[in-house]
Amino acid sequence: MTTIRTADHMAIRNSVMRAASVAAAALTDADSDPEHRLRALMEGHGRVLTARGPGQPMTFDQFRQLLLGDLSALLPDGVPAEEMDGLRLIDDDNEFDPDMFDLDVEQRMVLHALRRAGHRGQTVGIDALDQELDQTRAHRQMTSTDSQDDYVAWRSALIEEPAGSVRDLRTLNLPATLTDFYQPIPFDATYDRWWFRCPVCRWPMKITVHGTNNRRTGQVRCFHRPHIEAGASYEFKIPDEGAMPRLNPVSTVTPARGNAEVLAPHPKPPTPEPILTDGHKALVRGVWRCTTIPGLPELGLFKALSAPHLRDKGVTAHLWPVLDSYDLLVTVPDTDGGRTELRVDVKDYTYATLLADKINADGGDRGGAEYLVVPDNREKTVSMLDAVCRQHRMHALTAGDFGAMVCEMVGEQWTS
Repeated sequence: MTTIRTADHMAIRNSVMRAASVAAAALTDADSDPEHRLRALMEGHGRVLTARGPGQPMTFDQFRQLLLGDLSALLPDGVPAEEMDGLRLIDDDNEFDPDMFDLDVEQRMVLHALRRAGHRGQTVGIDALDQELDQTRAHRQMTSTDSQDDYVAWRSALIEEPAGSVRDLRTLNLPATLTDFYQPIPFDATYDRWWFRCPVCRWPMKITVHGTNNRRTGQVRCFHRPHIEAGASYEFKIPDEGAMPRLNPVSTVTPARGNAEVLAPHPKPPTPEPILTDGHKALVRGVWRCTTIPGLPELGLFKALSAPHLRDKGVTAHLWPVLDSYDLLVTVPDTDGGRTELRVDVKDYTYATLLADKINADGGDRGGAEYLVVPDNREKTVSMLDAVCRQHRMHALTAGDFGAMVCEMVGEQWTS
């Protein structure tokens, strides 16, 4: 058997994952039109068959059954499961797993990195993958300016204001090419005419309704799993027609400890209030996921390292130098009177093996960063990522540990 190159494996995995995701979403959407659900299932089945090739058939009934289990079982023989090993599209509550959006985006980013490195191969699934990512277009629009100040202001706005009223969004003074990424509140984040901000990222939260007749209840959760774990999970009783739904928290958050405590979200944030969808917009999901979400630790680190007690010790921090060559430049004074520069790239991948693949494909960091920093909630991935980074003369650590390292260099405490 001819060995398929890495880029082709990635393209096949992404093609299968995207097709199966469409089908799984339809399978779990009991409120959708039955004909529409069947059409989506059949389309997903056909795309998976195309990816598997003529020598590996799969009946429609087999496809439906496999959607309930390990995603990797849908892959053709000879294609390693890698990041898809053990993943399930549908959870134990018969709900579609929202992390699949992250998997799609991260697979496509790695595939583009592999292509840049010259690893080109077959065209299975490539037509869909070649559609330019929203976040890629947004980044190109931001870097079209010659002004570093404009770039920092625009990117900060996308991080701090991922959703809001049309009136408030106008005050951000974004160019039209960026305001176009703000669209009406997504349908799956609305109940009746209401939506809710995530208390961590301020983007609309996903709303679902469960139960039948008088036992129906609403569930509201952030689309980003770490934010659910940080407390962005609520429920509400179905209100009378036209009345506002009122949220109640459903989880108890364990406060962060150690170095992670400084940048951690508040363990008991105010319960979100309902907001009318009319006159409000939110960033498209790709820009929110790839700009707003990783931008939270970027801005958090910048603000913490710009604190007066660190400035007094000579620490300086700069965001996205040279129009985002990397994410953060931190300088600290040396004992001999010079200065040490620390170049940081912040990454927030749900699937750490894909981030490792991207680091290898890029040969390290393309912008010259020496430190790969991940959010504190990704602490368990640091050991594996650091082993990969060291092959490219980089180091991986959490945001909290990086902040503590800088403070130690100048004899200060890492505190909020």
